[in-house]
Amino acid sequence: MFKGPVESKNEATMSELVPEPRQKPVVPMKPMGINTSLLGYIGIDTIIEQMRKKTMKTGFDFNIMVVGQSGLGKSTLVNTLFKSQVSRKSSGWNREEKIPKTVEIKAIGHVIEEGGVKMKLTVIDTPGFGDQINNENCWEPIEKYINEQYEKFLKEEVNIARKKRIPDTRVHCCLYFISPTGHSLRPLDLEFMKHLSKVVNIIPVIAKADTMTLEEKTEFKQRVRKELEVNGIEFYPQKEFDEDLEDKTENDKIRQESMPFAVVGSDKEYQVNGKRVLGRKTPWGIIEVENLNHCEFALLRDFVIRTHLQDLKEVTHNIHYETYRAKRLNGNGGLPPMTVETEENHESNL
Repeated sequence: MFKGPVESKNEATMSELVPEPRQKPVVPMKPMGINTSLLGYIGIDTIIEQMRKKTMKTGFDFNIMVVGQSGLGKSTLVNTLFKSQVSRKSSGWNREEKIPKTVEIKAIGHVIEEGGVKMKLTVIDTPGFGDQINNENCWEPIEKYINEQYEKFLKEEVNIARKKRIPDTRVHCCLYFISPTGHSLRPLDLEFMKHLSKVVNIIPVIAKADTMTLEEKTEFKQRVRKELEVNGIEFYPQKEFDEDLEDKTENDKIRQESMPFAVVGSDKEYQVNGKRVLGRKTPWGIIEVENLNHCEFALLRDFVIRTHLQDLKEVTHNIHYETYRAKRLNGNGGLPPMTVETEENHESNL
């Protein structure tokens, strides 16, 4: 069929407008995994022992932050967790100290050792949080502190001649203390967790759980979980970071049954049935801190220290820190200019 000049011109114009399809980038093939039978012993399994020896020599860092209004037993619970006087109030705290007018950040470090393994533990307290008449934006100094620790690590990391082992002051875990009202979360609770869950691993705990009956405790836990879900607040362990089916099964049980942990803290021992136990004395008897029939402290301790401590550190490094790092290196990513405060600005005995 004959095409006139006008028609040919239109076709030429259309062909100019339609871009040529882009070629897909060549994706390198993944190496095939073939199960090979060994003809004899090699010693691959000794890597675990090598890692254990190295960890025992160097030790490791763990930084835990406690947030909540005064009087919820934050210091006592941290002392109970690590069975030592590690909280700020246990380390030269002045009993005359008044509640600060603004939120302050107080960090104090200890080296604790168990079974030949050394842990450099830093406890970060936040006196003044939630204690004012107007608590608007009182989470901001806490978020600023967390980001400052990421900035410190990033500055060390991008140095040309960087240290063999970069000091890690990043917050690996934030215990958020919920008041045992039995009703619902306060607007401040929701506001804090909504903002901070994006930058740190938050583990919600119901403080002083012995002030509620078993029925009240169960109902309150369910109500808190529902409120967090409705408000789109992700606490640790986050669903999206489950690595496999085993992780998902284990973490789903924690998310759906244990969270938030209803706890009682005490660093005092009492004699119960011929045994010395940590507990709180009441007119009705001794509340045993490590007895699961009395409270969920043992579940919290096992979760934070015995099963998920390494994962808390990995999620901090691979998710929260990497998110911060990407924003900073990508034209600041909308983050405010960061000036890292000197160590003297934060109380520390490291």
